Amino acid sequence: MRPGREPHEAAVQRLQSSYAAIPAGEPVRLAKTTTNLFRSRSATTRPGLDVAGLTGVLDVDPVGLTAEVQGMCTYEDLVAATLPWGVMPCVVPQLRTITLGGAVTGLGIESTSFRRGLPHDSVLEMDVLTGAGDVVTVRPGDDLFDAFPNSFGSLGYAVRLRIELEPVPAYVGLRHLRFDDATLLGKTVEQVVSTREHDGTRVDGLDGVALTPDELVLTLATWTDEPGPTSDYTGQQVYWRSLDQRETDRLTVHDYLWRWDTDWFWCSRAFGAQHPVVRRLWPRRWRRSDVYMRLLGLDRRLGIADRLDRRAGRPQRERVVQDVEVPVERLGDFLTWFDEEVGMRPVWLCPVVTSRHWPTYPLEPGHTYVNLGFWGTVHVGPEAAQSPRNRAIEAKVHELGGHKSLYSEAFYDRATFDTLYDGDNLARVKRLHDPDDRLTSLYDKVVRRQ
Repeated sequence: MRPGREPHEAAVQRLQSSYAAIPAGEPVRLAKTTTNLFRSRSATTRPGLDVAGLTGVLDVDPVGLTAEVQGMCTYEDLVAATLPWGVMPCVVPQLRTITLGGAVTGLGIESTSFRRGLPHDSVLEMDVLTGAGDVVTVRPGDDLFDAFPNSFGSLGYAVRLRIELEPVPAYVGLRHLRFDDATLLGKTVEQVVSTREHDGTRVDGLDGVALTPDELVLTLATWTDEPGPTSDYTGQQVYWRSLDQRETDRLTVHDYLWRWDTDWFWCSRAFGAQHPVVRRLWPRRWRRSDVYMRLLGLDRRLGIADRLDRRAGRPQRERVVQDVEVPVERLGDFLTWFDEEVGMRPVWLCPVVTSRHWPTYPLEPGHTYVNLGFWGTVHVGPEAAQSPRNRAIEAKVHELGGHKSLYSEAFYDRATFDTLYDGDNLARVKRLHDPDDRLTSLYDKVVRRQ
């Protein structure tokens, strides 16, 4: 359902009223039913910001290739509104319930990122609820607009965004290239980024998986209108398992965009959802990332996995859930170190090139980085509470000239954090738009977990 302008304005007014009703000194949070964050935060009994009525698509312009979208609209709903017009957002993060506002104030990435950057690279304009309680319109070059990506609500909340779209046909053809060496895979990534093709065929999407230390797959996606049989990975088959079983594949655009969501990449196996017998009994409508996230939350509350480990005599687990960017030329160095020090596979690989400098997540414009995503637990023993693997990952990424996303735990000291995430500029912009310091600072939110 597409909200009109008057309902949108009424929803914005409700949001501002709910903000004004939160007493000074109380945490300010969104009243959302889903989350894709993997970091804990301090408890509060206060109601969150009222975002009801801010979850839709206001307009799709398939000729001008733009859309106006409310901040709490999920990518699932956004894609459902754009695909009938033969267009899609320039970057569609992997999980259905990620919101557009969340992907911009946080970070999102997907296979088109090697040519379209991150979701904030295709934002043309935003309306932002600031810490002062005002809703301001900002555009590229405005201090609030430029500092907003990776600020995670510490500078305000996007209530309306105008974004670029790109044309997309009905199908996606896939080629799976296999490597036994990460450095060689990185060189192939550089070649594809430079030429936008491989072996004479255009490449529209690019990502990969390091299945084992000597088994890596780079998947090249090409948009196509050519009809033909398509695979279905929402049923008994599991997408990531197909990567080392097939050389080519074909999906509808819709199924390609959500290929990772059905099994939460490979993480659904922790719940038995990839076992053939369990999968037949597991309803399709429950094979999606938000369901697995709720199951994970249940495990955290009840401590089921920890109790089973203690009963079996296994060492205590450290949760290692991170996305990091390293320069493509250091990909092999990072994976070699990661295998020796952490030992977790598979690892998702997603090249990204941003076209401009973003101060709060300062990747070098025009340079190719590779996002590495790894999500799971490692048995480390009594020191698990000190998060030794996570701290080591942060230090290694810093050493290699990379950056890490902040949707999960972070452990940096304040000086290092401010150096990596432009703390001085972030504080300056916050003072301008949140003079009473009502919004939790980025450091307090992601490191001190307030």
